[in-house]
Amino acid sequence: MIKITIPSNNLKERQYIIDILLNEFLGLEFQLVYGNSSTEFKHWSLELENGNKIIFEDHFFSEYPKDLEYLDLNHIPKSIHYIKNDFISEEDLPVIFGNSLFNISENNDARVFTCGVDIFASSFFMLSRWEEYVNKNRDTHGRFLASDSLAFNHGFLDRPIVNEYVILLRNLLLELGHVQKFKSRKYQMLLTHDVDHILKWDSLIKFSKHLIGDLVIRRSIKEFFASISYFIKVRLKLKNDPYETFDDLMTLSESAGVKSYFFFMGKGKTSFDNNYRSDSKVVFNLIKNIKKRNHFIGIHPTYDAYDSFKQFEAEKSELEQSLLTNIHFGREHYLRFEVPDTWQIWDDNNMTWDSTMGYADKEGFRCGVCFEYSVFNILTRQHLELKERPLIVMDVCVIDKGNLSPEKASKNILNLIVKIKKYEGDFVLLWHNSSFNTFLWDKYQNVYLDAVYAGTEDKG
Repeated sequence: MIKITIPSNNLKERQYIIDILLNEFLGLEFQLVYGNSSTEFKHWSLELENGNKIIFEDHFFSEYPKDLEYLDLNHIPKSIHYIKNDFISEEDLPVIFGNSLFNISENNDARVFTCGVDIFASSFFMLSRWEEYVNKNRDTHGRFLASDSLAFNHGFLDRPIVNEYVILLRNLLLELGHVQKFKSRKYQMLLTHDVDHILKWDSLIKFSKHLIGDLVIRRSIKEFFASISYFIKVRLKLKNDPYETFDDLMTLSESAGVKSYFFFMGKGKTSFDNNYRSDSKVVFNLIKNIKKRNHFIGIHPTYDAYDSFKQFEAEKSELEQSLLTNIHFGREHYLRFEVPDTWQIWDDNNMTWDSTMGYADKEGFRCGVCFEYSVFNILTRQHLELKERPLIVMDVCVIDKGNLSPEKASKNILNLIVKIKKYEGDFVLLWHNSSFNTFLWDKYQNVYLDAVYAGTEDKG
């Protein structure tokens, strides 16, 4: 068993990140020992059964020894540097906290690696998202954006750097004669669909507004008449409504050997909500079909539910009654999220996992990882039962916000999939059922197909 000795400050934070990296990610058994204030215990020390050691220098928590003292905007690094050595998984490694020191020595016939990269504090920074708590910048929807993140501004948002830290740790353990078996993993793809709308044209009023949009916003006579033709065919039941893509999505998922996750909304309080009723006949029939095909149903909390326990609780109860389904997972509407409140609300409502942790303005690794992991409340300092399954790509941020060509969008997604497969992680994709068959989305429909086929295991 590995003996891990840590300094005696910030114990809850240290215990959490050690458990995530060593236990959840690597599947290792360890004994945790708390050091005193002597020089020997100022760093993270891992001693193997054979006496060999790895010392990761502490470059963060010991600098702020009082509880929660580290939670300060000024404690986010102003610069990031990259290191190289023989034990990393890429050409270089971004270092959030630490330096490039890498030393091998002998001590009483034992080998000792001393590494200047504080992989524990760096991983805690990414996984806990305390950056978002201290940085109060938000967009008009109250969201923390990629453009305000350390990862984006220093060029590593497209890298799962926590996975890279884990590989560095694993490789050092192996070099020193580690004998425990590591947890085995297998790449998987999760195709998720936030159901903001069931139908596009469920009333003449909505269709009339769409026609006005064709003329005033899109300024397209061609699109105007195409919409009229499409609407007539829908009314004659010759075509499905543009948003009625559920069967096609399930069929495509099945052809890729996976199931789709559909996240439904309850009754909300804002103009961003209430595009359908959870107890309507159309929803009843849709849910019946999803269940028949053995796909998955979750919650898509309404616009204001991300920071309201009562609202979330009421919506979960509503959906469980209307859909006759136990609700255990889902994603917040508009990706609205506040650290740590939203995670705590989900945990208090006995949810199993959330998948909100992706950015609204950029694809990539918001949490720096492509593994599911248990989350941490930075204020109560509690290791929660809830798990986060980080969202990697959302249709809107790749196409609409990024204003990308279909070819460029597919290339960006493929590059992320390649990295996720390398680390045997989870590729979580959000593609709305409403992101097809319209003026905006027509030319991007093959991007979803490309992502699904590239994301299947046999394409790796």
